[in-house]
Amino acid sequence: MLGIIGGTGLTQLANLEITRRQVARTPYGEPSGALTFGRLCGQEVIFLARHGYGHTIPPHEVNYRANLWALKDHGVDHVVSVATVGGIHPELSPGTLVVPDQIIDYTHGRAATFFVENGKPFTHRDFTFPYCQAMRAALLQAAASAGISLRDGGVFGAVQGPRLETAAEINRMERDGADMVGMAGMPEAYLARELDLCYATVGTVLNHAAGRGQSADGIQMEEIQAVLGGVMQQVRHLLEQLVSNEASGMCAL
Repeated sequence: MLGIIGGTGLTQLANLEITRRQVARTPYGEPSGALTFGRLCGQEVIFLARHGYGHTIPPHEVNYRANLWALKDHGVDHVVSVATVGGIHPELSPGTLVVPDQIIDYTHGRAATFFVENGKPFTHRDFTFPYCQAMRAALLQAAASAGISLRDGGVFGAVQGPRLETAAEINRMERDGADMVGMAGMPEAYLARELDLCYATVGTVLNHAAGRGQSADGIQMEEIQAVLGGVMQQVRHLLEQLVSNEASGMCAL
């Protein structure tokens, strides 16, 4: 079953036929909200708003472990994460959708593994390629089917938040090779790996990163809001096409 984690601007799926909501309990505490079960284009999916349905949980306070554990515990085996980002690469202008293929973790102090009990065996998990290649391919195929422009590849710079970055920090991240910057990329991607979930991210570019383009003199919230609605409409269409392709056997996950 597909799980969809919505970020800023996607606290609900307007095109989701909701069948029920269920409060979940996990060994790692409570997730960001009740799991929303429903049908998207006739296919069963589970939706969860990462920051809560009222957008009340900042990125550094999200219980990423509980979110992913709850999805896995209720039958999810592949996950699409929707995350808002700022564009560092010149081609990642506001309104662009991108499927990153790499990640750099700048976060700190977040619960980043399920292996937390002393005296119990743990394993080192390969993270050379942090996103599920099958899920990425399925998203790209869905975009092609729906006529949606979706950039293939890029390095996601995951930062702590909730503050936005300085221009100097963005300069450093560009030197590191980051193409986009967002606050929800880690540890979510790695926790999905520990649970053997097929996980990929759709980055929604809402603004130029600090010191770039329209953000050269500062990031304007009103400009972000002007882009948000149109971008999320594209995301909804992309998700519809993704589940339609899966139902017709066009993608094997």
